[in-house]
Amino acid sequence: MSGHRKKHGAPEEHENHERWLVSYADFMTLLFALFVVMYAVSRVDTKKAKQVEESVKWALHMGGEGGVTKLQIFEGPPSEGGGIASMAGNKSLSVEQRQIIEAFRRKVENRIRPFVMEKAGATAVSVEIEDRLVKVRLSAGEFFEPGEAALRPQALPVLDAIAEELVPLHQPIQVEGHTDDQVITSGRYRDNWDLSAARAATVTSFLEKAHKATPRLLTASGYADTRPLARQETPEARERNRRVELVVELELPDSPHDRGGKRR
Repeated sequence: MSGHRKKHGAPEEHENHERWLVSYADFMTLLFALFVVMYAVSRVDTKKAKQVEESVKWALHMGGEGGVTKLQIFEGPPSEGGGIASMAGNKSLSVEQRQIIEAFRRKVENRIRPFVMEKAGATAVSVEIEDRLVKVRLSAGEFFEPGEAALRPQALPVLDAIAEELVPLHQPIQVEGHTDDQVITSGRYRDNWDLSAARAATVTSFLEKAHKATPRLLTASGYADTRPLARQETPEARERNRRVELVVELELPDSPHDRGGKRR
């Protein structure tokens, strides 16, 4: 009998009949989270999601052509800078035409990358897109001596690489010389017009003689300081303005709009 008696003063054990509420609350929370996720997924723009998927595949070189000859073109407003974003805002070009231009730009960049030097944070060579035009911009400070129009020997491999991409296109190449706004002090050239034209002529002659470019497809022009890229009166701005540009318009297939116009 004494073994079955409860000790005096021992607290009674109360069974918790509401423990199920904790599990129920956890279940409802998880269920709510599930419905939120399902709702969010249902609101995804499938077109943009597909574009992101293809762009990631391209960037990771999945498919054998990533980063060189094939690029997903995003539609939408242009952003800061040049290249693909600038072309995306050009509604006169079809997606196919933009892809061709951008692929060629990247091809030229990849070709010259091993030779490109950097100075004061600015690259010696840059490739930009403007509508249907591809512009290869050469820094005069890297390709010419100050106040001179003769090409530096170390710059020739870079120009060779550029010419090997542009000349085989058999398209007109416009070579444009540009200077800064500083007055020329040497007696070799009369002014910036004379110097810019001489540098453009030097590059043009190099394309013809070293790479057999068709003369009738070549044009040399000097613009002095009339078309500056930067208007600040700083050494960096003047360095950027001193340049030679090779401009070529790519031959593109007709867009669907153009073909439709021809049928009419």
